[in-house]
Amino acid sequence: MALVLNIETATTNCSVSLSKDGETLVLREDNSVGYSHAETLHLFIDDVFKTAKLQPSEIDAVSVSKGPGSYTGLRIGVSSAKGLCFALNKPLISISTLESLAHQVKETDGFIIPMLDARRMEVYSAIYNSNLELHREIKAEILTEDSYKVLLETNKVYFIGSGVEKTKGLIKHPNAVFVDGKLPSANEMSFLAEIKHKKSDTEDVAYFEPYYLKDFVALKKKA
Repeated sequence: MALVLNIETATTNCSVSLSKDGETLVLREDNSVGYSHAETLHLFIDDVFKTAKLQPSEIDAVSVSKGPGSYTGLRIGVSSAKGLCFALNKPLISISTLESLAHQVKETDGFIIPMLDARRMEVYSAIYNSNLELHREIKAEILTEDSYKVLLETNKVYFIGSGVEKTKGLIKHPNAVFVDGKLPSANEMSFLAEIKHKKSDTEDVAYFEPYYLKDFVALKKKA
């Protein structure tokens, strides 16, 4: 049983939670159109501690969303988490961004595909069964009309995340269920962080890096 600070910055949703024994005590998040993580993350961290009337030194660990996701967002979240771990001498726990996103779907049948928007028709995705066990590894893939065709023929498939909008335009199968308006949140990290803490499944704070999945490519600004 542990008191954990959870940080999620892999997408436009800047999200922080404080959890005890796997249950979220306080949650602060902001899904602005633009990335505001650098300005808001530490304010949210201060706020969750003040709301819970706890001191940072009282936590047992810090968990951070490790990716895939936004290069800049992940850097901000991981840098902040590592800084707190060093300052407080606490262990660092990493949580798969797509796994925590999949936990927002509460279904007892079929498959869950958490997906994050990448460039053009590409998404970062994974496939989980209804027990939230990994069915297919995380990868970057180009969406087509035939994506997930075999899976859809015999199963309900629940799509969730920022990649849903582009998927809707391609996949029209009756077994496809699109969960709109959902992004990774520190709320679902609470449960997953508790499991990892019990197993002492932690990262080397000095050497841990986010899971970018793809190399960062700087885009030129339009004239």
